[in-house]
Amino acid sequence: MADPQAEARDPPEPQAETLVEPARVNGSTAEATLSGTELAWRPTGAVRDGGERRKLELESDILGFQVEGRVLKVATFARGDDARPPSPLGCGGGGGDRKRGEVVVEMESEEAAQRWGDAIGDRFAALGRPKRLLIIVNPYGGNKGGRKVFQTEVLPLIEAAGIHYIMQETTHRLHAQEIAHSLDLQKYDGIICVSGDGILVEVVNGLLQRDDWSTAIKVPVGIVPAGTGNGMVQALLHSAGEPFSMSNAVFAIIRGHKRALDVTSVVQGKTRFFSVMMLTWGLVADIDIESEKFRWMGSARIDFYSLLRVVNLRRYNGRILFVPAPGYERFGDPVEQTTSYKSDGASNTMEEGTSNVCNDVTCTYSGPSVDEADLKWRSLNGPFVNAWISNIAFASEGVMIAPQAQFADGYLDAAIIKDCPRSVALGLLLRMKDGSYIESPYVEYFKVKALRIEPGLRVGSSTIGGIIDSDGEVLARGDVTKTADEPEHLMAYGPPIQLTVDQGLANIFSPR
Repeated sequence: MADPQAEARDPPEPQAETLVEPARVNGSTAEATLSGTELAWRPTGAVRDGGERRKLELESDILGFQVEGRVLKVATFARGDDARPPSPLGCGGGGGDRKRGEVVVEMESEEAAQRWGDAIGDRFAALGRPKRLLIIVNPYGGNKGGRKVFQTEVLPLIEAAGIHYIMQETTHRLHAQEIAHSLDLQKYDGIICVSGDGILVEVVNGLLQRDDWSTAIKVPVGIVPAGTGNGMVQALLHSAGEPFSMSNAVFAIIRGHKRALDVTSVVQGKTRFFSVMMLTWGLVADIDIESEKFRWMGSARIDFYSLLRVVNLRRYNGRILFVPAPGYERFGDPVEQTTSYKSDGASNTMEEGTSNVCNDVTCTYSGPSVDEADLKWRSLNGPFVNAWISNIAFASEGVMIAPQAQFADGYLDAAIIKDCPRSVALGLLLRMKDGSYIESPYVEYFKVKALRIEPGLRVGSSTIGGIIDSDGEVLARGDVTKTADEPEHLMAYGPPIQLTVDQGLANIFSPR
């Protein structure tokens, strides 16, 4: 496959002249140097007196700067003690061992300070840092703390970085999708979600429903955790060895690094939904959706309802068909012939690539095009306790569902829990923290190019099915617990639901 990261790689380090200037740094006489992307200073007489050379990397240690007359004020978010103690307006979410601070460089003239400010600004621009952001805040997600997160965690860092922004709150379901669908994208360098994972998925769906989707989907998206699960942020930070925190998530956006992100088309007939995270059916979907009635318990609702569901463990009949990735052909049983599945409602003999759905007015994205005649399907038969199909490693901060998942490898990671005793199911849930549950003989873990779920009824019932959940959105529901105020679902429970991957289609801000 082509390298999907090529479009998302960061620009090379800028080459610029080295600046050297006598100055006072944090009140001490020093020689300041700006070389490449490094700001350094050495106290006068350091060699003679044993003083140390201090340095900050523009890319990884500095939020932004201001020039005020002869003074250059550098806002830092660095490890170690190069900066002053954190500002009272600093980020309460914590940043591991990073702390907000400020380095004050007083030059001999205003001209020198301005010259340094211009040079740092040019280097930031060459690093690809965003200058203008749309920030979408969900005030209702998680513990309804989106506004507070924006005010106390996001705003101080964004302002210190000198980034211009427009903030818009969501007011109803799918509002973020509507915003992304109609947005003038030329005004922004990225779209940031202060929310749980669901708002990010809405934005991706909105971008792909535009008639300029091929350009729109390349606009970087980002996320600051303000929901219940926050799996995407955890996956991004973990991949860079960064601890989970709101401030680290914001700083990753400020730094401007981007990585490619697979987009999965979830299709049933002519209905489609675009996912960037995961799909669940069985135990985990039941816990995620049915525990909503205990939202007043906060995050404890998940632990409480998990125990309840294990005590009353459900199994589901059904079949899972899949096209294994190279090296995973040993899983499942071969399928001699599969029913033709028309993902675009018209033809299933398209060449590999991407496809559009067009009418007289618009031409939108319809998912990756696949010639199913070339696909070699295999299958697993139920009953199943849980099926987890994921593009990322984490479902939440403390749940690693797919330890081998990669953001843009063009495959989905399937973790299928087969029928097992309640005691085993409880043990598997406890081992999800570090992903070791996949080592159980009751779990089949493999990568797929495409996957089809044929969901059946709950074992022991002739009428009740289960829940199929994608990125927090209930796609299909076959039980009888749907509430009166619950919206109609996109898909029906029972007919096949197919997942195919478009490798590296989207871009997301990432720590590296």
